[in-house]
Amino acid sequence: MTLLFFVVWAIFAAIVGALLWWYIPDIRKPWAPLLKLRKGFLKKYKKLILADIWIEIRKSERRLLLYEADRLIKEFPCALGTDPVHNKKRAGDGCTPEGEYYICTKNDKSRYHLFLGLSYPNEKDAERGRKKGLIDQKEYHDIINAVTAKKRPPWDTKLGGQIGIHGGGLGIDWTEGGIAVKNADIEELFMLTEIGQRVKIIP
Repeated sequence: MTLLFFVVWAIFAAIVGALLWWYIPDIRKPWAPLLKLRKGFLKKYKKLILADIWIEIRKSERRLLLYEADRLIKEFPCALGTDPVHNKKRAGDGCTPEGEYYICTKNDKSRYHLFLGLSYPNEKDAERGRKKGLIDQKEYHDIINAVTAKKRPPWDTKLGGQIGIHGGGLGIDWTEGGIAVKNADIEELFMLTEIGQRVKIIP
């Protein structure tokens, strides 16, 4: 009797779980509730002009600074690529890029918790890559056109791509070129930022 009860209960629980998964999107997309709470979260920052938000990353200091116009709002510690010193030049070099970029994607299903994609490669990266023979003329123009339109540049050239600010934690510089912060910090950044906002990375 006891075994039969547990078997029936297990079947019932499986059916209920499947129905919940199908009919409640927040279960399939676990960060949907986080995004729904964005308005409530922003009450904490109700005096901010979100359009003036931008980010500066100081590589040598391992710090990410969040600004509203020229006012510093908050600082976050960060980790960089496995080669944290040099400027990124090509795919697989482990370097974190330096220059002027913008947020071009937002991914709430990232394996690194949450992900703010950056517009690497930019115009200067593309020009350098073209001169060194890493990209052809078409790839060069595709990057320039995407950046001019404030869209995501191609991430599949020899210059590399998929560079962003994401969770996953700190410690020894461990990323493939991205900027890693604590999961709680990327949640805050994710809710305060929008696609198109400026990100400046300096040595």
